Amino acid sequence: MKKAAYIVAAVAMITIIALSACAKQEAKADTAVVKFGVFEPLTGANAAGGAEELDGIRLAQDLYPTASVGGKEYKIELVIADNKSDKVEAANAGQRLVDKDKVQVVLGSWGSGLSMAAGPIFKDAKVPAIGLSCTNPLVTKDNDYYFRVCFIDPFQGTVMANYAYNEVKAKKAVIIREVSNDYSVGLAKFFADSFKALTGNSNAILAELNYNTNDQDFSAQVTQLKSLKPDVVFAPGNYTESALVIKQARELGITVPFLGGDTWEIAEFINVGKQAVEGAVMSAFFDNDAPITPMSKVFVESYQKKYGKLPSGTAVLGFDGYLLAIDAIKRADSIDPLKIRDAIAVTKGFAGAAGYVTLDSNGDPIKSAVIKEVKDGKFVYKTTVNP
Repeated sequence: MKKAAYIVAAVAMITIIALSACAKQEAKADTAVVKFGVFEPLTGANAAGGAEELDGIRLAQDLYPTASVGGKEYKIELVIADNKSDKVEAANAGQRLVDKDKVQVVLGSWGSGLSMAAGPIFKDAKVPAIGLSCTNPLVTKDNDYYFRVCFIDPFQGTVMANYAYNEVKAKKAVIIREVSNDYSVGLAKFFADSFKALTGNSNAILAELNYNTNDQDFSAQVTQLKSLKPDVVFAPGNYTESALVIKQARELGITVPFLGGDTWEIAEFINVGKQAVEGAVMSAFFDNDAPITPMSKVFVESYQKKYGKLPSGTAVLGFDGYLLAIDAIKRADSIDPLKIRDAIAVTKGFAGAAGYVTLDSNGDPIKSAVIKEVKDGKFVYKTTVNP
């Protein structure tokens, strides 16, 4: 009798387990998912920048975890691919996202060269990518599948050249560039072209001094800089190397103003440079105290609540890129990558946290730039420059 009872109980237990497994499988099958590939440098020289953008993306997912298509809610799944701050690894990471992970849209990358390395892969796979802070114009050039939510370097270079000429009153400049970095080389050229035009002097750039990513010793560059005696230095490059350049220049007694680009607005720039980077001036994407749209306030307040600190300009672009992808899915009423691409391409008046986005024929928005200065260990707003 006991044996029979045990058998009955065992059969009942097996039945319950089987039914539970079936229920889970059915629930899983019923869960509609759309995949966003997060294509960022999370290790290597650009890791801090990639982490900032990922913070913005994660915050956006917290606030807006689903996308609606045909009256059906799709859960957004983030598929994170570390491109390791390396162009070869970036191409590999991009390939995995489209071949293995089958993402519907890609967000990233911090670092124009990394975006450019994977751009042809996204184009060939017909998967749209939204650049967040990759400002080099070549990211979107001749690529109908790459778009962005940030301004581009021809504008950024002109903004900083105007600042050098009109605010610093500079007539002679030296450029220090990270020659292995597409972003740095491109932005340096746009600054140089604009500065020479402003001064009316084709020799206004006294020299272009080069270094490579991950260099630590800049004694040769700063020694030459000291002998050239410029009115200003423009040094677009990665936050760590740029901070070290300024620090070593100050240690040599060089007091000339240093100007840079958007990559400087990362906490690591101040952490590395400390007192030496006080007074450094840079172009940036966004200021927390100057809301542009209703979403600006939502972003800043939500970011502070989640992370316990004020956001950077790159974090806000991660947030906006995610929201633009959702907006495109809604307008396309589809999760088909080609239809999402087509919807992104005609984006007009999208209200992101960092401003309104209307994309031109190249997939680039026309947006304002913010100029900031390091003061008392913080990035402090100076002014906004409109296109």
